[in-house]
Amino acid sequence: SSSRLAKRYLDLLGTGILMLAGLPFMGVLAIAIKLDSRGPVFFAQERIGKEGRRFKLLKLRTMVGDAEARRAELLAHSKDPGWLHLEHDPRITRVGRFLRLTSLDEMPQLWNVIKGDMSLVGPRPLIAEEDRMVDGWARGRLDLTPGITGLWQVLGRTSIPFEEMVKLDYLYVTNWSLWGDIRLILRTLPVVLKRDGAN
Repeated sequence: SSSRLAKRYLDLLGTGILMLAGLPFMGVLAIAIKLDSRGPVFFAQERIGKEGRRFKLLKLRTMVGDAEARRAELLAHSKDPGWLHLEHDPRITRVGRFLRLTSLDEMPQLWNVIKGDMSLVGPRPLIAEEDRMVDGWARGRLDLTPGITGLWQVLGRTSIPFEEMVKLDYLYVTNWSLWGDIRLILRTLPVVLKRDGAN
């Protein structure tokens, strides 16, 4: 539809502006990541996208090299049974903590937006293990392309339980509008600056 096409144009315009502004930063951050700990600059993780399609979500690496291998043992200490939420995750590096607090680790997802795997605004893209816990009416959250930001991010991020996040995503999809997307983009900046719910 024309409104979905407008959403795609908004994605490409917004991503172009953000990439031009952020590219000089990327080189500095890449050097900081390499100096701080061993491993690659980027971290790629399979996520579930629109209509259940799988894609590789990109981030700047914020954890030690064997972080994924240690995930299962840490789940036992998670504050939320729906996903891994720790007060102090021992896998996060010093530079990684700064990247997460400032949300700069999300910058490579702009490439996911250009590719069409993600949108600037949309439901949170889940890993397969989390996606399997979502059923029934809540599967409607997959009707739209997942986003870098969305209702969950604006309203509190990790301070919101998994079940509530699923409901927020469903509400976003069923009430989607282009103006709603623009409002969420404008509300994201103060949230990032205040570091609300950053983990």
